[in-house]
Amino acid sequence: MTGRPRGSARRRGPAPQRRSPLRASPVQSPQRRRGSPAGRSPRQRHRGHGTPHHRREGSPPQRAPAPARPRRFRPGTRALMEIRKYQKSTDLLLRKLPFSMLAAEAFLVLLMEDAYLCTLHAKRVTLFPKDIQLARKIRGIHAGLG
Repeated sequence: MTGRPRGSARRRGPAPQRRSPLRASPVQSPQRRRGSPAGRSPRQRHRGHGTPHHRREGSPPQRAPAPARPRRFRPGTRALMEIRKYQKSTDLLLRKLPFSMLAAEAFLVLLMEDAYLCTLHAKRVTLFPKDIQLARKIRGIHAGLG
């Protein structure tokens, strides 16, 4: 790090003008502030404002209009809109067949776990149909589905 230490006072006032080797003196070009059209040519001053001078009233525009960009929402706004949308609706959000397959798989996995516990209780390692039947009886009518 070179120069002055951090926190020291900075020099105030206008910055010294540097002379370019191509320019004779700094007085030739007027000082231009950011956002000020003073140092621009007349063509640059009017760029983007109104119609260009060389175009007639009835002539079509030079370029096609830009395609409309999709609207940008702030983070979280889209999520809140989706929450409101799905809370209002009554239709199913998941398809019936994949959901029923998932529910059947979960039911069978839990049933097999319980049946295997019955197998271990009988001091066996082979799962028999009577173990599955016993697990369904122990579960009852609601958890065993009938």
